[in-house]
Order: sequence, then structure tokens, then C-alpha cells
Amino acid sequence: MVGTLERARARTQALTATVDDSDLVRQHSPLMSPLVWDLAHIGNQEELWLLRDVGGRDPILPETVDQLYDAFQHARCDRPSLPLLDPTQSRQYVVQVRERVIDLLERTPLNDTRLTQDGFVFGMIAQHEQQHGETMLATHQLRRGEPVLDAPPPPRPAGPVRTGEVLVPGGTFRMGTSTHPWSLDNERPAHETTVPTFWLDTHPVSNGRYLDFIGDGGYDDPRWWSAAGWQHRQESNLSAPLFWRRDGDQWLRRRFGRVEPVPVDEPVVHVSFHEADAFARWAGRRLPTEPEWEYAARHDPATGRDRAFPWGDDEPTPERANLGQAHLQPAPIGAYPAGAAPTGVQQLIGDVWEWTASDFTPYPGFVAWPYREYSEVFFGPEYKVLRGGSFASDEVACRTTFRNWDYPIRRQIFAGFRTARDAAPGQD
Repeated sequence: MVGTLERARARTQALTATVDDSDLVRQHSPLMSPLVWDLAHIGNQEELWLLRDVGGRDPILPETVDQLYDAFQHARCDRPSLPLLDPTQSRQYVVQVRERVIDLLERTPLNDTRLTQDGFVFGMIAQHEQQHGETMLATHQLRRGEPVLDAPPPPRPAGPVRTGEVLVPGGTFRMGTSTHPWSLDNERPAHETTVPTFWLDTHPVSNGRYLDFIGDGGYDDPRWWSAAGWQHRQESNLSAPLFWRRDGDQWLRRRFGRVEPVPVDEPVVHVSFHEADAFARWAGRRLPTEPEWEYAARHDPATGRDRAFPWGDDEPTPERANLGQAHLQPAPIGAYPAGAAPTGVQQLIGDVWEWTASDFTPYPGFVAWPYREYSEVFFGPEYKVLRGGSFASDEVACRTTFRNWDYPIRRQIFAGFRTARDAAPGQD
């Protein structure tokens, strides 16, 4: 428990200690909060849920501070104008909170209440901090200036990579979970879902394949775009993934302050749902539904068993998935054969979040808990579901049942996709 919390805190410190105070308080994009807001918000959520709710402790700071860091009271674009804690105060605050939380953990019997059952509330807070770690990394990507982050490159495939598609035999499985101790409310309850046989890309769509779409005039042909997608493409003048630019005959990308040639063998990233959907139509395919994605990631057709991860029930390792901001970019296609699902589908966990065709809706029997604002207020056709996590995600907030969601126009997130198609009759 303590180790999971400390891993999240180390990530937070790494992302906030690499820039000076002026950078911490600056808003690098109206889509994102200043990094200093994220920092104190992390501490405030930890204080609210662990120290006050579980521990019954008095507030560390005046309770008016709670309003400043309530994500539902202030839009991201308005947060720089708030009387926020300055960088020094924010650092001191999160340290104070964490010291008291460690003391609380040593004194609090788990399973005493529903919140503490199997350490749920501590896991919820660890997931929350890691999710903000990914958000802060997205802010770093939007930041202009000299590079401040670095990491070794991801592994390359050990040998030739066989791309293409895999036939996923249809069947019934238990979608979601009712047993994972730290699962969030939108993952619950587990429920039987039937998926017909379908074809699924073995790997996420690569930059090279996406360049084919661009080169074929995909951004200029309304045939490949939904009505909403085409309208957005025109209004926003989209012509390539975010952070790409053309330099003569070469495509370049900006990655955490460095400009480099677009690597053709990496999964494409920083594309919206509309772009993913247009590519799929251009390719004569479609995006997978959310049930199809989870079925391919969890179900073993040979045994009929649903697994915790594509490779089995063991936790993620560096040999199986690109997670935890270890590499700061997606790994090349085919770099993680040890992480393959039984059907042979690869790189379902880590590298890039994958857009699905599905709206973000509740599962049958959904109950909001422990607060409505985590999931319930977002249900509806305005949001599309993403699955699988990215290189920026931590394993504590990345599993085959974990659901992410965002507006279909969003591109600053670390999102890519893979495509699917219906199987012909008799292809079982």
C-alpha cells in the first residue's frame, strides 16, 4: 500500500521538480491546469478522503482552500486566476498530508468500513495521483521551451514483425469486474456480454500506416468522415496528428521539447476520435466497440477463461507492456510479444490509449460510489471510451477493465487506435 502511494508521489515530484516556479504557475494551454494546481489538488484529494473522511482529522488549511481545488467548480482555463497556493506552499502542503497519511495507514485497520475494505480508498487515491501524473505529462508535451524530461528509448522488436489482423472468435464473457478490490465504479458490476466473431488489428495503427492515409488525401475527403468529424476537421483545420508538421518531403513531430522525424514504426498518437474513425473508414474498416476491445484483451477462447491481463493474471512487467513513463514514447510495433493475448493481439496494454466506437455509458446495475462526480456526471454520447492505457499510465490505473473517456475532439491526450471489421458468416 505505502509502496504504491510512494510510487505515485515519486512521479508527481519528477514532473514538478524539472521546471522552475514560473513554469509551475504558467498555463501552457487552456486545455490544461497550471502544474501547481495539479500538485496541490493531489494533496487536497488525499487530505479530503484519507485524513478527513477515513481518519476524522481536522483540515490542515482553511476549508476555503477546498473550493480552489475542486475540479468541478473551476474550469481549467480559469484556474490561473484563482488565489492558488504558490509552489513552495503547495510542496509543503503535499508533504504534510503525506506524512499524516503514512501515520494513518499504520493505525487504520483495513476492512473496517466499505471505504477501507481491501484498502480501496488508498488505492483510489493512488490511482487519482497517477492519473494526474499522466495529465501533467500531457501538460509537459504542450509546454514550449527547452526539453526538461528525458528517458531511454523503448525496446525494439527482437526479430521480424508480422503485422495484419487476427480473427477473434465470438463468445460470451464477464465484462467489467465485481471482484477487483481497487476497481472504480464505472468498471462495475461484472455482467455477461456476448461478442460476435470479428477481425482485429494485431497491433495499433502505426505512424507509417497513418501517413498513407494523409498521403491519399484522407484529411481532404469528406467521404471518410462522419458529419460531426468533418465539421470539426474543417473548423480546426486538421491536416495531421497534433504536434506534427511537414518539412519538405519529411514529417517531423515535437515530443517533450524535441523535434524529430516521425518514426514510421511507432503507434500513431495524439489523434482524436474523429481522425481515428476517418482512418478506419478510409481503410474499409471500423473502430472496435468497447466490448470487443475488452473481450480481445481478456478472454481466452481455448479455455473460456477471462484473464486479468492479455498475457494472464501476472502483473505488468517491462517485458510485457510500455507503462509508467519509463520511455516517454510509444514502443515500435511488435516490441512486446510477451504481452500478447491468446489470440495473438499485441500491445493492448500501454503505448497508446485506444479509441473505441462506444459512448461512455453505465453498465447494467451501475451504482455511483463513492461519489457521483467520478463517472456518473460524464455518462452520455458526448464522450467516447478509450481503453488500454498509454506509456504515460501507471499499472495501478491500467487494467483490462479500466475505462477512460474523453471528448471525441481531444488530441492532447496520449491516444491512438486500432481497427476492426466484421467477420464473414462461417468465420468462427
